[in-house]
Formats: sequence, structure tokens, C-alpha cells
Amino acid sequence: MKQTNPYPTLSKRYGEWGIVLLPFSRIFIWKKSLQWKLILINVLVISVVIWLAGVSVKDFACLLVGQYHLVGEDKSRFFDSTMQFYLLRASLLAIVVASVIHYFFINRILVPLQKLVESTRLMTEGNYPKPLPVLSPDEIGRLTRDFNHLVFTLKKTEESRKQMLSDISHELRTPLTNLKGYLEALSSGILQGDQTLYHMLYQESIHLTELVEELHQLTIWEARKMKPLSFEKVDVQEFMENCLQNFKLELQNKEMKVHVSMTPETVWMDKDGMKQVLNNLLKNAIQYDVGRKLTVTGKSIDKKYIITITNIGQPIPEEMQPRIFEPFFRVDPSRQRHTGGSGLGLAIVKEIVEQHGGNVGLHSNKNEHSFWFSIQKVESAFDCHEAESRCV
Repeated sequence: MKQTNPYPTLSKRYGEWGIVLLPFSRIFIWKKSLQWKLILINVLVISVVIWLAGVSVKDFACLLVGQYHLVGEDKSRFFDSTMQFYLLRASLLAIVVASVIHYFFINRILVPLQKLVESTRLMTEGNYPKPLPVLSPDEIGRLTRDFNHLVFTLKKTEESRKQMLSDISHELRTPLTNLKGYLEALSSGILQGDQTLYHMLYQESIHLTELVEELHQLTIWEARKMKPLSFEKVDVQEFMENCLQNFKLELQNKEMKVHVSMTPETVWMDKDGMKQVLNNLLKNAIQYDVGRKLTVTGKSIDKKYIITITNIGQPIPEEMQPRIFEPFFRVDPSRQRHTGGSGLGLAIVKEIVEQHGGNVGLHSNKNEHSFWFSIQKVESAFDCHEAESRCV
């Protein structure tokens, strides 16, 4: 590749005189290298220190010789020149030795930084570098460890994004294909419409509507991370009873018994968000229940209030339990319609609860599953002020 001269006018001028100049960029190589900058600074400092110390010793020795007339004038001049020679030789030797030692240690310090620079360059090109070895517990070691964690997080996020796109495509493809096929058949006269067919098409449209709505809700709550929620004091026991009333008909249709045991407490919450959390968890428990029993408990632990919803359902493999709150995750890998929903309900629960400063989790014992989440209690004026600072 042809290189351009940064000093075209100067080169042309000296070229006319028959003078060949080296590229000026090579002269200022130290400006582009941290290693050479450190070496030059170290050499400069060592040189100044050695020179000051040497000159001081020489002047003091000469002063003693001259003051006490220890030698003659000729010998005094010889003594001065000898001291000057040894001072210069010792200074140069000290500078060379110190520079070599300094270069060795600086090189060991800069090698990890050079690897970090190369790995960062790979990331700017869209590639994920391999984890770098952590060679020391100092600042560079901690930087390397944090960089490895950053790469791992970005890689995992990219994989999750690709998986989400794949899951969205799968969830949309099946109902859209069914609708398109049946509508083409109806429009061409191959099929004659009846109540059963129209009901099936209606169910497909309902599924699409629910999927798009859940995606919309998840997007809304993820976008609200940058905005404060509308927190207010709420009686958690009364709030839970109101949420259960919305599922009274579904509970009766499935002949499910409900047992509620909640310690009275006042908590901080965004009522709209927390209502969606409870609705999603209750809907999930009712939909997959096989034991006809639903248990709701609430208790205070330190400054948190823990709500747990327990039911009897199909066993969840232990290796899948940590992923149960991921978007579009389904226990059934085939993602058949009759075995579950879109896999967004629990992801929305996790997003809303974390924006309340709480946590979510699952305790599973064979086919008994307990979904729990925590929210902040109102215990003191300090807690109230802390929560109100986040309110709108």
C-alpha cells in the first residue's frame, strides 16, 4: 500500500538539494508507544539524579583537595579530570543498566495491556476474543478480569438476542401460515366455511394478538428502566385479594381450591406493574395446574416482603429451572401450542420486579412449584423517603 508523505513541501524542497530525508514519523515513534514514553521518562529521571549526585560528590572532593592543599596544582588538575572521567563513565553505565532493568519490568507490565488493545480491536471488528489470562492481582489484572467478564456478557447478550429473534419468528410463523393457508382455501372455494373453521381462525388471531401484546408489554417495561415508576403505599393483603377476584371464574371452572396466608404489611409498589406481575403468575399457575390446589403466601423478611405462589404442575427439569424467567423460554423444546404459551409472561414478571428493586425465583420439588418475588416494605421514615425519591 502506498504511503503518503506527511511533509510533502519539505521533502520536495530538500529533494531539490539532493538530500534524502528519513520519514519524520520514525523520529517521533515514542509518541505512539507507551513503552518508549515510560523508558524515556525513566532515563531522564535517572540521568538527572545521577548527574546531580555525581557532580555534588566531584565538587565536594575537589573542594577538599583545594582547601587542604593535599596535592599540587598539576595533580589537582589531574585529579579533577580523573574525577570527571569516572563520573561520566559511572553515569553512563548506571543509565544503561537502569534502562535495561526498566525495559524488562515495563515490558512485563505492558504485555497484558497490548493484549487488551488487540482484543479490543477484535471487538470493534465484530469478533469476540478468547478470554485473556489474569497474570497478577493488581490494577491491570483486575482490568483484564473485568474485560473478560464484559466480553462474556456481550457474547451472551448477542446469543440471547439471536435466540429471541429465532423464537419470535417461530411463534409468528405457525399461526400466520395457518391463517394464510385457510384464507387462501376459503377465497378459492376449496373449503367451505363453517362455525368450527371460523372458531379455529379466531383462536389463531387471538394467539397472535396475545403474543404481540406480550412483546409490547416487555418492550414497554424494558424502556421504563430510564424512567421512575409511580410508587405508592399499598396494603399488600388487600391488593392480593383484589387480584384473586379477577381469576374467580377460572378457578371455579378448574375446581381449584385456593389457600391464602399473608402477613399484613404495607409495601411500596407501582400498582399497574405489580398487578401485571400477580396476574401473570396466577395465570401461569392456573394454566399448568394438575393438582387443583393453589397456595398464596406472604411474609416479611428484613426489609423485604416475599410473596410466593405454589401449585402442582408438570415436573420441570432441574437444568432448565435457572432459565425459566428468560424471554421465550419453554420447558417443551418443540414449543407446541397446547403445551404452553409464548414464554414471555415470566420474563415480564422478572423485568417489573427488578425495577421495584426486588428479586424473583423458583423453588421446585418434583411437580410442586413455588414462584416467589420480593418487594420493598414501608418500615420507617427513612425507607419512605428513599422510596419517594424514586417516585414521580
